[in-house]
Amino acid sequence: MKNIPLLACAGLEAGYGASQVLFGIDFHIMQGEVVTLLGRNGMGKSTTIKTIIGALRPSKGEVRFAGESVNAKSPDAIARLGVAIVPEGRHCFPNLSVREHLIAFAAQRNGQRDAWTLERIYGVFPRLRERAHHMGNQLSGGEQQMLAIGRALSTNPRLLILDEATEGLAPVIREEIWRCLATLRDAGQTILVVDKYVHRLVALADRHVILERGNAVWQGTSAELNADRALWHEHLGV
Repeated sequence: MKNIPLLACAGLEAGYGASQVLFGIDFHIMQGEVVTLLGRNGMGKSTTIKTIIGALRPSKGEVRFAGESVNAKSPDAIARLGVAIVPEGRHCFPNLSVREHLIAFAAQRNGQRDAWTLERIYGVFPRLRERAHHMGNQLSGGEQQMLAIGRALSTNPRLLILDEATEGLAPVIREEIWRCLATLRDAGQTILVVDKYVHRLVALADRHVILERGNAVWQGTSAELNADRALWHEHLGV
């Protein structure tokens, strides 16, 4: 099982009605890896994530999780297999407290002994402990993002997906989120990240997949991406 990717997308095609967005996407993530999806806006990153989590059915190709096809599974069934997403926009519940967010979704889906308990999440995000009894709508944008990550961790996912986790945050809060992601990586959490701050992702991730008009046009390691700045300018607008 160690040689089987935790997530594998093979020949993935998907779209909306008659509009095709993905054209044969191939990539995989091994257990314990951090992998990014990179590309300019409108290149298929969000559609890829929607297809992985079951919110959109592929028209061709296959998504496999831990060796099992999930093409026909519902989003909640895929979540129960151990896939958690921190969505763009955070989507915190305004009438639930921070603590209620973190205990309402608690589960053990990764089989690890060192589980993401309430106390362990508070250890990564001390600010959430301070705001434990505040409602979701009483938090700042940065605090809501920390809560969204903590809520996903409370399910003890095998795969954590972060969609634009630092979008719209103040620089000091972005740095706090980056430190958190490094902590998760060092703890062995498997992560798929979509974000635009390539210079930070190169320091964080093992490998990267660049999407261009629904195609995976480049894949490689952080060292390879860091060494080829022409790729940044050609595909990422950096």
